[in-house]
Amino acid sequence: MSSDPGTPGTPSLADALAAGPLVLDGGLSNQLASAGHDLSDELWSARLLAERPDAVTEAHLAYFTAGADVAITASYQATFEGFGRRGIDRATAARLMASSVELARDAARAADVARPLWVAASAGPYGAMLADGSEYRGRYRLSTADLERFHRPRLEVLAEAGPDVLALETVPDTVEAEALLRAARGLGVPVWLSYTVSGRHTRAGQPLEQAFRLAADTDEVIAVGVNCCAPEDALPAVRTAHRVTGKPVVVYPNSGESWNADTRTWDGRTTFDTGLVDAWRAAGARLIGGCCRVGPETIGAVAGRVAGVR
Repeated sequence: MSSDPGTPGTPSLADALAAGPLVLDGGLSNQLASAGHDLSDELWSARLLAERPDAVTEAHLAYFTAGADVAITASYQATFEGFGRRGIDRATAARLMASSVELARDAARAADVARPLWVAASAGPYGAMLADGSEYRGRYRLSTADLERFHRPRLEVLAEAGPDVLALETVPDTVEAEALLRAARGLGVPVWLSYTVSGRHTRAGQPLEQAFRLAADTDEVIAVGVNCCAPEDALPAVRTAHRVTGKPVVVYPNSGESWNADTRTWDGRTTFDTGLVDAWRAAGARLIGGCCRVGPETIGAVAGRVAGVR
């Protein structure tokens, strides 16, 4: 079934979530790296939008083939400022951002499956543009208005490209969450809001009750939850998000390994247990997948769990 927006018979993502759980993809960067692509520079996977767009489509296709219903685009680290540092002008940067949506659509068409597929346009936090790990700290000493001015232009570009949803993801604090929600107003595309967390707090230390409450009465938000966190932190966050907002919950934690910024390698072991999927779903999760270091094989196992309750 075609995943192009407006295709007869394809429900909106919000309607699909009301009907039952859906499967998100896994980490795009690890899938690209496993295919041999170097992601060591500041643009990360966004560099391949310009240099190897076919590789981005292939990575999305691997997840759709594994059982994912929703692909998250390669635009997490794609910003006018980041591209500008590489000498890429604003018009070209806008074209590259928009192409991230079309590349995911191409993968959905290539998947040639009977089920509907959706595309989420990723908008990472301000710290992702800085490429210094500050997206895991937040509190950039910028005002809400400053952050809104940063996010709005690229959200406009991504929305114009026609995704099914804007994924406001890996948000470290409530200041940036408020800015992102303001920046997304009036764009005509629904959003999900997903924090990166540590225990029962945002990475910046705010209680999750406070953080999720920002989205409770925002009409554009069709799901709220967490990503890029330890798997063991996911279930309490899902419960809190559902209780505070009453909205469908999105959850896609990391593998459980930790990133060593000094050696630029992953340490530790995988703790992502697909047995947790049932508990996440029972607690209110409707978009379930993985983030960093979670690959197609694991997403296939998640899809098997979700298929059993559809």
